[in-house]
Amino acid sequence: MPKVVERSKVRVLIAKPGLDGHDRGAKVVARALRDAGYEVIYTGIRQTPEQIVEAVIEEDVDVLGISILSGAHMVLIPKILKLLEEKGVKVNEDVLVIAGGIIPPDDAEELKKMGVAEVFGPGTPLKEIIEFIDNNVGKLKKFRNS
Repeated sequence: MPKVVERSKVRVLIAKPGLDGHDRGAKVVARALRDAGYEVIYTGIRQTPEQIVEAVIEEDVDVLGISILSGAHMVLIPKILKLLEEKGVKVNEDVLVIAGGIIPPDDAEELKKMGVAEVFGPGTPLKEIIEFIDNNVGKLKKFRNS
């Protein structure tokens, strides 16, 4: 059974990689997570994978939520995962990585094989995202050892 973690102790970074300028969904998710009690940092649009990874490290976040609608998910998300590992951040051990946006089911499965914990498509109830984080953040090394 995963450890139950107080939401106010969980830091979430919502990131928009690449040239995708549509951020309404990311802002809605960020607001819902904040309203649920999480501490939320939003990077803004058009972030490079390097900027996102730097923010993950600098902000010492527990959850990285990647929002992508541009179709470049199979390039940008793997690059972010690789950069995290190169910087010594273990995906789903040090930081829970989730993604959302327009991601076809086959690509979502491939991203999960690469380490993304879950992929949420358009129209996913916000409660489902919150419950996923609640049920999985306690598995992170930081919270297992506290």
